[in-house]
Amino acid sequence: MRWFQALLPREDRFFGYFVEHAKLLLQGAEALRALLAGGEGVPEGCASIMRYEEQADEVTRNVLLAVRRTLITPFDRSDIRDLTTSLDDAIDQMQKTAKSITLFGVREFEPQMRELGDLAIQAAYLTLEATELLHDLGKNAQRLNGIAEAVTRIESRSDEVYDAGMKALFQKSQSKPMDFIVGSDIYDHLEKVIDRFEDVANGITGILLEHL
Repeated sequence: MRWFQALLPREDRFFGYFVEHAKLLLQGAEALRALLAGGEGVPEGCASIMRYEEQADEVTRNVLLAVRRTLITPFDRSDIRDLTTSLDDAIDQMQKTAKSITLFGVREFEPQMRELGDLAIQAAYLTLEATELLHDLGKNAQRLNGIAEAVTRIESRSDEVYDAGMKALFQKSQSKPMDFIVGSDIYDHLEKVIDRFEDVANGITGILLEHL
């Protein structure tokens, strides 16, 4: 059956969907980092993330519809769905961050929050590169593995930044417990953004292991 499927035309539009999704993640990460600069631009930054998340939802719907309608997919249907879900989870987490910032009306952010934003952009660029390489797993396997390792290092760094930020926030907010509650909520969301990028990288690694 495998050799028979190899003779059939393969539907490659999924690769375009993956890249489109990853570009929205990058735009979302850039908007997130911009709003973490604080000031009057925060509401527009949050609104931009909401728009990117809506566009990403549309890409997700297109992928899931295509999976059901396509005879021969580039790789397993479950892998396509899982990768799409993990991409969508990343932008969803950015949206949750923006919602928290909007809810509490935050306009000033801690240095470690901005560093987490920088790390999100780094992870987003790597994720975009990875999706652009998925069309040829065999040729690009080494680089894809390298990207996954780089994202893992970013996630490890995000844990360190999160811990340092939470410690500094606690020390700063001892007389203002509400500031600590709000700040810790934002830190939690930002750290989870990086976690979601690692989920994408792990998903791609799983695809490599299964198909090479």
